Amino acid sequence: MKRPLQVTLLVLSGLGLLHASLFTDLSLRFVKEGMRPMLVASGVLLLVLGVAEAWSSQKPGSGDAADSHGQDQDQDHDQDHGHDHSTVPRIAWLLFLPALSLLFYAPPALGAYTAAREAPKAVTEQRYFDPLPTTSPIPLTLTQFTSRVQQDHKRDIGGRSVRMTGFVTPDKGADGWYLTRIIFTCCAADAQSVKVRIHGAPALPANTWVTVTGTWHPGGTLGTSSAPAALDARTVKKVAKPVNAYTDALPLF
Repeated sequence: MKRPLQVTLLVLSGLGLLHASLFTDLSLRFVKEGMRPMLVASGVLLLVLGVAEAWSSQKPGSGDAADSHGQDQDQDHDQDHGHDHSTVPRIAWLLFLPALSLLFYAPPALGAYTAAREAPKAVTEQRYFDPLPTTSPIPLTLTQFTSRVQQDHKRDIGGRSVRMTGFVTPDKGADGWYLTRIIFTCCAADAQSVKVRIHGAPALPANTWVTVTGTWHPGGTLGTSSAPAALDARTVKKVAKPVNAYTDALPLF
């Protein structure tokens, strides 16, 4: 690969990483918050390498002899084999696409399309639950609600008003829709969704972020795996999408 092309690719990649992780929140679409410092460090390193490569190529005599020798070798090689290696291979230009996408076009975030096509994340087995607070409605994450419904043998969640936040995932041809969260363990490649079916309220457009207040929708045996993670909605309120959307956080107020 030609040296100017190498320098440009290093600099663009570094700027793209810094744009996504330091100057904007785009990196949170693809990795967890804790990995952000590593992305910033990688962007700085790529910029330093690009600047160093550009500076070394400008030093007097640093590349003249080597370039001349390389050109002579290329010419001899071309005469022997009948083709030209003095130009950059076309496929090398494809390396610019990911670098430019970080700067000018961010791939869409994961949302309802992804969640509708995968099974809900299995909740971790839990034997002991702290008593629920006396406040009403009770703020819960989707994971906490699911665990209470399916594993709390005291059945404290029955009849209690709860509040949860997530985005809308439609379920065509079925009763209700899903309140959803997508959770990153590390990055988008290992994303999993947690979903609670919502009854008694019309579905808003897919990917709309909402806070839902309601009570558990009866079904099966509460406190066992037969109980559905479902809610009879009393209110559904639109809310702004959180900055760090790929965690199962407590409701937005």
